[in-house]
Amino acid sequence: MGRWEPNARERLATAALELYSERGYEQTTVAEIAKRAGLTERTYFRHYADKREVLFDGTGGLQDLFVNAVAGAPASAAPIDAVAAGLDAVATVFVDRGEHSRKRQAVIVANAELQERELIKLASLSAALADALRRRGVREPAASLTAEAGIAVFKIGFERWVAATGEGTLAEAMRESLEQLKALTAGG
Repeated sequence: MGRWEPNARERLATAALELYSERGYEQTTVAEIAKRAGLTERTYFRHYADKREVLFDGTGGLQDLFVNAVAGAPASAAPIDAVAAGLDAVATVFVDRGEHSRKRQAVIVANAELQERELIKLASLSAALADALRRRGVREPAASLTAEAGIAVFKIGFERWVAATGEGTLAEAMRESLEQLKALTAGG
């Protein structure tokens, strides 16, 4: 094995998801992931802090995309509409990732430790969105309420999309969830 391997990070992520899907998260070791990827454990730990983090690798980029879209929404946009712009931006990341997203979600749903990690990541995303809304001039508690509502729309839309197995897009599922939320809050 050479000192430098191309696409090591992606190969490790692919191998991990395959093994977690085949054998289960608990039954899979970092050594097995590295071996499946044709790499060493040492290489694995150069890229990922632990065996959970391989499933949450894109969270930082997703957060940046979401926050930047909220910040870049027109100044006249209502807070929920700024969050909707963020939801639309995030949906673009998942356009060709339906099967990967379904497999990843199945692994997470099957393990309490991973569900907890997912909730922590979503809470962090909500805090970042609330901060972006406050920078837009939205006061509390409206900023935090809107951010939490946006995360709920993202979560429900995502769950509906992965359950639909190929029907519709994530953007459509999130827009439908947002419209239902707006109808509920308008008394409809």
